[in-house]
Formats: sequence, C-alpha cells, structure tokens
Amino acid sequence: MKLCFIAAASAVHTHRWTRYFASSGHEVHLISPLPLEKGDIGGAELYVLHQLRIKLGVVFTVINLALGAIQVRKLVKKINPDLVHARYVTDCGMWAALSGFHPCILRPMGSDIFIDTKRNPIVKAFIRYALRKADLVICNSGALKKGVMELGVNERKIAIINDGVDTQKFSPQQRDEGLRQSLGISAAPTVVSIRSLSPVYNVETLIRAVPLILKEIPEARFIIGGEGNQKEYLLGLASSLGISGTISFTGWIPHDELPKYLASADVYVSTSLSDGNSISLQEAMASELAPVVTEIPGNREFLIPGENSYFVPPGDHEKLAERIVYLLKNKTTRDRFGKAGRQTVMERAEYQKGMDKLEKIYQDLLQK
Repeated sequence: MKLCFIAAASAVHTHRWTRYFASSGHEVHLISPLPLEKGDIGGAELYVLHQLRIKLGVVFTVINLALGAIQVRKLVKKINPDLVHARYVTDCGMWAALSGFHPCILRPMGSDIFIDTKRNPIVKAFIRYALRKADLVICNSGALKKGVMELGVNERKIAIINDGVDTQKFSPQQRDEGLRQSLGISAAPTVVSIRSLSPVYNVETLIRAVPLILKEIPEARFIIGGEGNQKEYLLGLASSLGISGTISFTGWIPHDELPKYLASADVYVSTSLSDGNSISLQEAMASELAPVVTEIPGNREFLIPGENSYFVPPGDHEKLAERIVYLLKNKTTRDRFGKAGRQTVMERAEYQKGMDKLEKIYQDLLQK
C-alpha cells in the first residue's frame, strides 16, 4: 500500500505509525505542519507545510487552515496514495477532509473533541465538518467514540483501536539504578509525570501537591518530563514553593529512553484535564507503576479505582498528595496496582495487535 499520513512529525504517535508501516514494506509519506525536531519517522518521506507563526486568534486559525488545505491538496495529488490517514482533527483532519481524497481516515486524539470544540463555534463547525467527510473515524476509547458520535458521526463509521504498548520494551526490568543516581534520587521513593507542560495536562496540580507530600515523606523525589509553553511558569512555581531541589525537570525524554525513566520510578501521575486513552498511562502500567490520575472518562478505559489505580478530582492537589503519600508508604498496594495494570495492558493493549488491526482496517477499506 501507498499510505499518506497527515500528522505532526515530532509526535511519538506519528513515529509509531510510520515506523510500523514502512518496516512492513509499505510506501509511507508524511505531511506535517511542523518540521521534525526530535525522534525518527523510520523511512517515511516527509513534507513540511509552510505555516504562519503569528497568532491572531480565530483569524490565525482560519488563515492557517486555508493555507494548509491548499498545500495538502497539492501534495496529496502529487503523492497519489491508496489512502489518507490524519491525526488530530482540528488541523490535520481538516486538511485531509478538504483535500477531497478518499478513502480518508481521521484519528481524533481527545483534546480536539473534548476541548477544541468548546473554544468557539467556528472551530467546532470545522471539526464537525471534517469528521462527517471522513470515510472512517478511528478512536482509542469508548469515551472518545461517544464524543465523536455527539458531533453527529454515525456509529457505523467509527472503529476502536488501542494504539498499544510494546510490553517487552516497557517493563519493570528496565529499572536503571544508574539513571536514578544521575537524577539524584538513588533510594528515594519517586513519583514520575511525563505529560507535556501545557495547560491541558495541568502539571501545576502536581507541583502544588509536592510540598504536602514532602511534609509526610521528606525524602520523596519527583521526575517531571516533557516540554511545553508552561515550562518557565512551572519552574518558577517550583522555585517559589521552595521545592526545586526535589524535582528533576528532564525536558523531553526520547521515546527509546522512556522505559527506564518509568521503570525507575514508583508512582505514575497524570493530572490531565482531558484524554482520549493515554498511551503514556499504558506505558506506565506496562512498567508496573501504580497510577494516580484525574477522574476523567478516558482514564476509565483501563483503570478501576482501588484495583489498579487511584483517581482524584481534576485540579485537587490536596487529594492528589494524599493518594501519592499513601502509595509511597504502602508497597503492598503499590505492587498490587502495578502488577494488575501490566496484566491489563498485556491482555488489551499490545502494540503489535493494535497495528495489525489497523493494517487490516486499511485493507478492508481499500477492498470496499
């Protein structure tokens, strides 16, 4: 097959697609709104769109959508693929829909459906239009499927595929004592967060919880990975709270190095305000970490509070601190959550199974 993906070149999800299908012998092309700054797209041919960099609110959005649509339409015509598959509906999905090419598959990610549609009616109309133009919409959770259906998409046009995790790569055996020493955490009980440092992931809640955790467990340490437009603010917040010395802000962690960061911690935290079905969470579960996450629909796909995780209300740093302290002090519960989580991922979210299912969907769609 000749495949054309429309997605951000630096996103780990994109790398997973391009690597898998290129290594399986398919011809893979990738159209991206931004250049590749990190990671590896595994043999795909990359085309980067020219975008405005001055933000002008809704006007900026409409202009960039128009510019992108013109470029994407020309590139798709030049590539002449067997199918087009776009990730994140708000921009890439819109460009795919406007290209006029079929079959067209869209992959919403969560915040495009649950957050972007609420920003203003124009953006919501764009997203609704793109979803209805698609031949197939692929969701990674029941919650995301429900959100897509509420925008008017027929259930028969929706498939659910868990992107999946490589459970050989993400496992508790990846624990690295050398890494722990280099981060200054050695034998300390450790909490890790690897979500982007942007408002939707609300890492501020974790930082505000740190002083409360340290009151109970002074030796606790924290790893906060990721980049984002809140980084400087979050660094300043940690400094103002007097806790900078207990947090390792690692920046973006290459995906190949991520398994040892996760396996070298004890508790995984996600304070996200919105998620479809978080791959980061599944990777942490495969690494046998005990999760403490926000009580949002997407997290209920794989987690059962009290059996393999704890849930806390979004933005509640006191409750978050309470749950983290309990898990750090109770190894038996922590281990039980970790083992139950890994078993869940192995049964329901293996990477190879998810990619094989996606490939079969491509073949079936082309046969129709």
